[in-house]
Amino acid sequence: MPKLVAIAYKTVKRGPMNEVLCANVTQHRGVEKDVFGHPGKRQVTVLSVQQWQAACQSINADLVWTIRRANLLVDGLSFSPADVGKQLRIGDLSLEITGETDPCKKMEMAHPGLELALTPDWRGGVTCRVLNDTMIHLGDPVTLD
Repeated sequence: MPKLVAIAYKTVKRGPMNEVLCANVTQHRGVEKDVFGHPGKRQVTVLSVQQWQAACQSINADLVWTIRRANLLVDGLSFSPADVGKQLRIGDLSLEITGETDPCKKMEMAHPGLELALTPDWRGGVTCRVLNDTMIHLGDPVTLD
């Protein structure tokens, strides 16, 4: 069964990613303390373990997932254009998938070839809008409705 395997946020633009065991996620702030958590279509970003691994394998690199600068890492599912508008449930949290997290030049600066490696098949993850306020924890079950 798919599950949540990591949670991270950054408190300042271009700042380090802070990994935590649990986090409060709200409609007002996204992942609490995250600098980009304001309401909108890109409130929370979610990355798939399988798609991250495919990107890393394509450039022969073993990179830590936080280089991608996503908020949540899920294991056991992959994202595609067909998922836009669907609800991603993580424990008691409901997120609406609003689009693809487009890879940017920061990925190329993090590792040569990474931006291009994240481009196909939505390997860079998805952007989401928060639909309810709740606490999430590592190991929470993940479903895509």
